[in-house]
Amino acid sequence: MNVELKRSLNLPLLTLYGLGTILGAGVYVLIGKVTGIAGLYAPVAFLVSAVIAVFTGLSYAQLSARYPRSAGEALYVSHAFSWPVLSTCVGWLVIATGVVSAATLVNGFIGYLCVFIPVSEIIAISVVIAIITAVACWGITESVTIAATITSIELFGLLLTLGGLGDVLFTLPERWPALIPPNDQGIWVGIFLGAYLAFYAFIGFEDMVNVIEEVVTPKRTMPLAIMLAIGIASVLYILIALVAVLSLSPEALSSSNSPMVSLLATKSNALAKAIGVISLIAIINGALVQIIMGARMLYGMGIQQLAPSFFIVVARSTQTPVRATLCIGTVIWLLATVFPLVTLAKATSFIILVVFTLVNISLVVIRLREDDKFMFNLLLPIIGSLLCFGLLALQLVSAV
Repeated sequence: MNVELKRSLNLPLLTLYGLGTILGAGVYVLIGKVTGIAGLYAPVAFLVSAVIAVFTGLSYAQLSARYPRSAGEALYVSHAFSWPVLSTCVGWLVIATGVVSAATLVNGFIGYLCVFIPVSEIIAISVVIAIITAVACWGITESVTIAATITSIELFGLLLTLGGLGDVLFTLPERWPALIPPNDQGIWVGIFLGAYLAFYAFIGFEDMVNVIEEVVTPKRTMPLAIMLAIGIASVLYILIALVAVLSLSPEALSSSNSPMVSLLATKSNALAKAIGVISLIAIINGALVQIIMGARMLYGMGIQQLAPSFFIVVARSTQTPVRATLCIGTVIWLLATVFPLVTLAKATSFIILVVFTLVNISLVVIRLREDDKFMFNLLLPIIGSLLCFGLLALQLVSAV
């Protein structure tokens, strides 16, 4: 008799699960790098990324309610195009996003860890990945409860940053003109390139659909949790970006391997140390969620016969896909030990924008097949696909 996944996730846990990935992957790691590209207009870059995330999130919300199964993106593309090769490619792209993203976060972890102790990178990476892989194997309720608890700590860290540096917002009325981008093509190219990197910070809401078979009342809970996670993250990102560019120069932020610590060090060494500890916890939380997602995606693809059946085995004691989880953890270790942070982050953004474009197009195709005459239902995924493709094309052109 096959062992099934355990349905135990409610709206608060699921929302915090998504937030844990989004927040851990975003401000704590990349705020400095985005500022280095977009300069004082980093808040605008995060706003552009937020708009793209909202449109794509709406498509995920609709598709997850229609098809409440693991292997979300591969399943959506399969229903739209009935082309197994394309579905398989999308599934593997999503898994690649998860493992590359987790490797990015582990690299970011090292930057913050060095604030406290000098450490061998290879040893630190190996220990961290071994611990979070073990937690992911432990059980979905336990893993997500830990992730949700850590997400609460992450939120506290962001609020601590806003509280510690919030007084600079009072200078906003007089400094506001300097933060509004002029009608200059070069500046806007920089903003959109910054948005491309910042988009990595919004990755996480798509992970949520891959635990849908472990969600209570998934058709109602999943769409709401996706939009809540994106909305909360967007507000926090823009506020943190504003505080950052008002507190430190873009050069100082971009050169720091621990940007949140650098920000609070301008006010208090005690606050800087506190945010350093919280940043470590936040980054690891993001990596944990990516391992959970990647394992569920492998499991779901195995069920759909898009991946080897080796990955569909669920452990009786934990009711988790242990084989898939161990495989994902091993690949993350290899990537984290070979590639630097920014390279991994850009690769993640590239892969996920390809996936998001296909997911948005899939919803358009499904709507047209159903002869949906309500233009609004078609307009949202069309805009989402164009925004994702446009940002992707800009990065390709700039790279060339």
